[in-house]
Amino acid sequence: MVKTESNHQLQLKLSYLFRVIDSVCRVAMGMRSIVLGGGCFWCVEGALKGLRGIDSIVPGYSGGHIENPTYEQVCGKKTGHAEVVRVIFNPEVIDTFTLLEVFLTCHDPTQLNRQGNDIGPQYRSVIFYSDERQKLDAESVLSKISSLFSNPIVTEVSPLINFFPAEDYHHDYFTNNPRNPYCITVVSPKISKTRAKFSNLYD
Repeated sequence: MVKTESNHQLQLKLSYLFRVIDSVCRVAMGMRSIVLGGGCFWCVEGALKGLRGIDSIVPGYSGGHIENPTYEQVCGKKTGHAEVVRVIFNPEVIDTFTLLEVFLTCHDPTQLNRQGNDIGPQYRSVIFYSDERQKLDAESVLSKISSLFSNPIVTEVSPLINFFPAEDYHHDYFTNNPRNPYCITVVSPKISKTRAKFSNLYD
């Protein structure tokens, strides 16, 4: 018997293909792309949203060995994936170094495989770079901020090997669910802290 794909699997693949094509087109127009993980992707997306020069932010999963993982699979801690956001930005408005400085403010880069009470490898601090320039920028900014922390920075810097967009309900989660208890107690304070430090960079 020939197995056929479920509608859900087909929709996931079509959604992924559309987003890949969209990303490629944007990069071809002079935009840059980088994938960042710093705990729950609701927090990172919310903190980076509104930065001038950011074209789009897509929550997803990267760094693991399972194709098109579900949120439940990633939370099971066995896929190798981290919760991340793919950021497409205009380097003429915000450069990679500055973007990374903002990113490293919205989470604690000294916490290994966790952020607060969110525990597991899916919550690791990670920068997935797309080229050697991004790798050098990542290493440079990590070196610059290391003196600001009493504990060593554990942020992973690795080449991007894959990216799978998260389920639609994760996109713009804080904007769409501001009264969610987690958003009130965890996401909102991180956004406020980041915006306060870099207020001149936001619209």
